[in-house]
Amino acid sequence: MTPSPVREHTLEKTMIEVHDLSKSYHGKLVVDRLSFTVQPGRVTGFLGPNGAGKSTTMRLIVGLDHPASGSATIGGRRYDQLSRPLRVVGALLDAESVHPGRSAHNHLLFLAQSQGLPRTRVSEVLDLVGLHDVATDRAGTFSLGMRQRLGIAVALLGDPEVLILDEPINGLDPDGIFWIRNLLKDLASQGRTVFVSSHLMGEMAVTADNLIVIGRGQLIADCSTEKFIQHSSHKSVLVKSSDPDRLRAVLVDAGGQISGEISGQISGQGDEGVVVRSLDARHIGELAAHAGIVLWELSPQLASLEEAFRELTHDNRDFSAPTAAQPGADRVPVPAISEPAGSTR
Repeated sequence: MTPSPVREHTLEKTMIEVHDLSKSYHGKLVVDRLSFTVQPGRVTGFLGPNGAGKSTTMRLIVGLDHPASGSATIGGRRYDQLSRPLRVVGALLDAESVHPGRSAHNHLLFLAQSQGLPRTRVSEVLDLVGLHDVATDRAGTFSLGMRQRLGIAVALLGDPEVLILDEPINGLDPDGIFWIRNLLKDLASQGRTVFVSSHLMGEMAVTADNLIVIGRGQLIADCSTEKFIQHSSHKSVLVKSSDPDRLRAVLVDAGGQISGEISGQISGQGDEGVVVRSLDARHIGELAAHAGIVLWELSPQLASLEEAFRELTHDNRDFSAPTAAQPGADRVPVPAISEPAGSTR
């Protein structure tokens, strides 16, 4: 995204700061003394189980709700203290908020005029989000993906320093997902603050540099995506050998858990591999050497973001179906994960 002349660098450092934030609805505490900071220059993913308080937190940041206690500021100011907020903060919280009888062009033009933005900016963002050809069509005729693109156009209209996007990938096709992934990375590379929520773990794994993870309104993690995944206990080792059946027996006797198999046909190696947990690569290598088994591959495997997320939010879900117990699945409370003081991440 090319910087526009409408952009005003009115804030010295446009980080989002949430401090001791709390909010209740109908007697239920939805956000519970939540504190975190979203830094500029990186994409920060906002994750949590259903009902964790993500959307409420985003609404509190942009002034659509008022906290019971605590504060949420952007560049040191509350949202309602910004004289022309679209020039500082672009937000997509609800793609359905546009009037269905209004065209995409007129919807954006009204917002541009309310913020003193040039008329040419409307065409720029319509081109950017790929809606130029349907600019005069009524929004009520748009698909969900097209409405998402229009919502993103609104968020980008003022060429803001801060982007707050709630589930922006909803309804987008694979090309659209690829487009927004690169857009978010490009915006962050320009020094902007990008804060985005999503339930698509695979996408967050390749898009987000850092993660803010909450459960039941409380902070679970505030760290790099890499560190969050590394913190998971779901580590395993992929092993391929000359005698997979005997190796499997040796590893099970030593306390290893065989959590999966990879056929040679699928892997293209002409051999079979097993995925082993509860034993590290060094121990597996020593066991194989002692048994006289030749190893063709010994590869430590990290958990996926989805596996790490499920493990570390297991005790912080309000809505989940019971699942069968897995071997070694006894759980203990997980302390909040954060970067060391002074870390640049």
